[in-house]
Amino acid sequence: MGIADDAVEIRAHGWRTLAALHALIENALERVLQGEHGLSVVEYTVLDALARQDGRHMRMRRLARAAALSNSAATRLVTRLEDRGLLTRVLCADDRRGIYTELAPAGLELLERARPTHDRVLREALAEAGGTPELAPLVGTLRGLEPRPLP
Repeated sequence: MGIADDAVEIRAHGWRTLAALHALIENALERVLQGEHGLSVVEYTVLDALARQDGRHMRMRRLARAAALSNSAATRLVTRLEDRGLLTRVLCADDRRGIYTELAPAGLELLERARPTHDRVLREALAEAGGTPELAPLVGTLRGLEPRPLP
C-alpha cells in the first residue's frame, strides 16, 4: 500500500466512523421522538430550524438546505406538517414567487414538548458512543465543539 492508498484509507475510515456515529444518534432519536411525540428526526429538524428564525419563518429553499433535503422532498414534508397544523405557507409580500414556511402555534407547542426529549436522547446516545472505542475520539471532538457560555 502506497502513501496515496494510506490517505484514502484514512479518509474512508474517518467517514465510516462518522457515518456509524450519525446512524447511532439518528436511530435513537428517531425511535424516541416518534414513540413519544409522533415526530421523525427530519420533522423535528424542520420545526427547530423555523423556531430559531426571527418571525419563525423562512423561504422553502433555505428550509430545504437547513434540513438537508432536496427541494421536492422539503415540499412534501412541509405539506405533511401543514396537513397536521404544525406549519403554514405564506406568500412573500415583496416577491410573489417566494413562499415562506412559518411555524404554527401547534408546531411550536409540539417542538417545546419534544425538545427536552431530543436533548436527553442526544446526550444518552453520545454517552453510549463515547463508551465505544471506535467512536470515542469522534465524540470527544464533538464535545470540544460545544458552544461556551458567554461571560
